Amino acid sequence: MWNEPYLETCCRSALHRLCLAGSVGRPTGLRDDPCLKRMTEMGFVHQTPEGRFFVTDEGAARHTSEVLKIAQVLPHHHGTRKATPSER
Repeated sequence: MWNEPYLETCCRSALHRLCLAGSVGRPTGLRDDPCLKRMTEMGFVHQTPEGRFFVTDEGAARHTSEVLKIAQVLPHHHGTRKATPSER
């Protein structure tokens, strides 16, 4: 992972929103345009001639490895408790 381009927090968030948008993509003219354009240069995002942004296969892989990995760790740290003897 150290050989991969660094993604700022704002770009990771924009990538996550783009992945959530799915096949609809994201329109141009939103606050995350600078991040989406930056990630277009990195190959994580594709912008159509109409101006909509879509995640590429490389972007989806980066989302999985960097964004979802963070989301999967958090639930294990919150709300965990040891089973009582009657629950074992």
